[in-house]
Amino acid sequence: MRQIVLDTETTGLETADGHRIIEVGCIEMVDRRVTGEQFHRYVNPEREIDAGALEVHGLDADFLAGKPRFGDVVGEFLEFVRDAQLIIHNAPFDVGFLDYELSLAGPDWGRVEDHCSVLDTLDLARRTHPGMKNSLDALCKRYLVDNTGRTLHGALLDAQLLAEVYLAMTGGQTAISFGTPESRRKAREKAGGGEALPEVLVVKAGEAELAAHEKRLATIREQAGHCVWDELE
Repeated sequence: MRQIVLDTETTGLETADGHRIIEVGCIEMVDRRVTGEQFHRYVNPEREIDAGALEVHGLDADFLAGKPRFGDVVGEFLEFVRDAQLIIHNAPFDVGFLDYELSLAGPDWGRVEDHCSVLDTLDLARRTHPGMKNSLDALCKRYLVDNTGRTLHGALLDAQLLAEVYLAMTGGQTAISFGTPESRRKAREKAGGGEALPEVLVVKAGEAELAAHEKRLATIREQAGHCVWDELE
């Protein structure tokens, strides 16, 4: 399964006020493994940026002045996300802005749902952790994802953090490593039905690894009050 973890930064909060996207960051995962393929663009919104938004992401008009417009990169973007499942935290916000940008680029581009499906991790987190804080920062803390470098919001950085949070929150085997070109080629072939992958060598965990695994599960239970792994067992 091919999934794209996506985040955007914008000039403000409402498309109804003419606010625009200024940054798009996407991380590709195939079969729950980060492949290392990314889509990252800054775009010129051709309008002023609200002071509140500037405080969040730090991207000002001078920096964005020489960047392409969204309409200049829309084809690249849609090619990258086509037929994938988008994983977005608070998806209605980002999808609303993407649909607005697609409408400005021209009627032939359609809407996000015409090109891919969407999974909202905020909705997933609220169902998994009812009554708890479920911001990206809160989830990073809950799942022991290091976000100390997040002094300002950034679309690509936030997509990377969300990929780690999503994999931790949904359990099962994960791989955050961006891998090598060869490993990415094999992942793409597997997702697209290309040449078969060689048989995978299975190495069972030793006693020390099993003990470390149990220690990690205990930490998750203590901090989150819930562990998906227990349900699988």
